[in-house]
Amino acid sequence: MPITNNVLLNVEGLKKYFPVRKGVFRRVVAYVKAVDNVNFFIRKGETLGLVGESGCGKTTTGRSILRLTEPTAGKVSLFSQNTNGQPAEIDVTKLGRRELKELRKKMQIIFQDPYSSLNPRMTVGHIIGELLIIHRIAVGKEKNRRVQELLEAVGLKHQHMKRYPHEFSGGQRQRIGIARALALSPKLIICDEPVTALDVSIQAQILNLLNDLQSEFGLTYLFIAHDLSVIKHVSNRVAVMYLGKLVEMSENDELFKNPKHPYTEALISAVPVADPDIEKGRIILKGDVPSPIDPPPGCNFYSRCPYAQSICNEEEPEFKDYGGDHYVSCHFADSLELMKSR
Repeated sequence: MPITNNVLLNVEGLKKYFPVRKGVFRRVVAYVKAVDNVNFFIRKGETLGLVGESGCGKTTTGRSILRLTEPTAGKVSLFSQNTNGQPAEIDVTKLGRRELKELRKKMQIIFQDPYSSLNPRMTVGHIIGELLIIHRIAVGKEKNRRVQELLEAVGLKHQHMKRYPHEFSGGQRQRIGIARALALSPKLIICDEPVTALDVSIQAQILNLLNDLQSEFGLTYLFIAHDLSVIKHVSNRVAVMYLGKLVEMSENDELFKNPKHPYTEALISAVPVADPDIEKGRIILKGDVPSPIDPPPGCNFYSRCPYAQSICNEEEPEFKDYGGDHYVSCHFADSLELMKSR
């Protein structure tokens, strides 16, 4: 993929294989290919939505980028500025412990579960202020002042500093998680399904908050979700993942109006419409998702694709640009409409 001056993050050939061990000696007999050769980029100030079925590797991708999970292979490049103000490329996969600690100031994460990701034995002030102390940004009164500013930025009050996580609702706890992610003034935030565990009305509030914070602080998001309606609302571009691989990536409007991969088409057909008078055709995929331990040869989607041909089972399609930064991994991406008419 071509790298332009406004790209903040570039991911090349990212892989994460988890070993499967058996026997008395716990020998490795196979690998779970959770993330398998993933490539994408994120521009400064935009939101890239990463969508797919549960278990397709979305969260593992996000955690591998931050090295919360060590990637098996690949390159993750963060583009920043050095002390002289010149552009610099940071290879995240090659950083040592000290360099990785410094990287945390530039890249943060919002976890899916707003309760289990917060220490129940610490007050909100300590949870957020801990980062400021560890990274030697602020202590004492200055730390408390900064924590108050962060809480107010996410719609909470300074009195909440002395409370514990169990004293808050789910939406409030997620706001605390967002405040913690903002504490180090990062450039990139990975949002790992931040609204999945919340009520629908609260989801809208959190999504609007994230949009406001992005405008205010110039943030860049990798937004992971399995709900296409949420992805459509928040994203500038969308990447679709299936069985550890990206199958399509495009601008938001282009992907929803002109999907070029059968899996993307099926996902979009499953999005409910609010108007009961509109009858929407639903594409029902046959079979189950193959095992990531033993994925099928050729195209991973071959066994469930309604338009599959013999070449799909023999040769893996290339993830390539079909014009206008519309990347697709399908042998028949240019002739999908023709395949439908048959």
